[in-house]
Amino acid sequence: MIPAQFDYVRANTLDEAVSLLAQNEDAKILAGGHSLIPAMKLRLAMPQMLIDIGRIKDLSYVIEADEQICIGAMTTHYQIESSDLLKKICPLLPECAASIGDVQVRNKGTIGGSLAHSDPAGDWPAAVIALDAELVVAGKNGERTIKADDFFVDLLTTALEPGEILREIRISKPQGRSGQAYVKMHHPASGFAVVGVAANLWLDGDSGCQKASVGITGVSSKAYRAAAVESGLTGRTLDDKTIADAATRATEGIDVNGDLFASEDYRRHLAQVFTKRALSAARERAR
Repeated sequence: MIPAQFDYVRANTLDEAVSLLAQNEDAKILAGGHSLIPAMKLRLAMPQMLIDIGRIKDLSYVIEADEQICIGAMTTHYQIESSDLLKKICPLLPECAASIGDVQVRNKGTIGGSLAHSDPAGDWPAAVIALDAELVVAGKNGERTIKADDFFVDLLTTALEPGEILREIRISKPQGRSGQAYVKMHHPASGFAVVGVAANLWLDGDSGCQKASVGITGVSSKAYRAAAVESGLTGRTLDDKTIADAATRATEGIDVNGDLFASEDYRRHLAQVFTKRALSAARERAR
């Protein structure tokens, strides 16, 4: 498994990377490389140039900014997993990071690379959807912001335009009484999500659900917002029956994937089971 011939250049700044990308239409951005390099070895991807942004330190950070948490696109899974700030303010992110791959993957892989790759079994897409994140992208015409709901278009396809690079992920800090959880069924070989569910709940004083936000990955050609589950929770008391009933709608309106490991029916069943588990865990953490 040898990649096709390509040129390699290392960018020292984001502006330099954007400029190089604008000048080379067949170039690809190299972040952690855990998705791109295997694809190149299989010749599923054959870029003419790799633009390495791995040493741009300005793209690796987790900070508070007003009422938001800002995460640089080159922040590694491990940096998120071990962030005391995120454990305190947004525990869904460290929990999601801890479930990714193995130690080597978490130390090298990046949140931005994973999101931009848009693997249908990737973990981060479900998390940023559940957190109503905003993704900031940079290109030759400046920056723009894309809502997480609009970022994932299809299999390995995002709303990034040619020449754009994902720069930052922005998440509003939770307000009031809230609880978060991410649970998944790991594929035993790859560690990817056969099904992964991120739940984000806001409760009132009587344990009623003021708002619910649920992202699901591994089920379809892209991660998606489980709007039917959310509507089954909002305005209702979050007892076991309400959660169980809402979870049955996890794949409502969704084309469910089937493969050698999990048939369509089995994956649909898993989506309901893991949605129930994620919602129950988020409810308990909000108490």
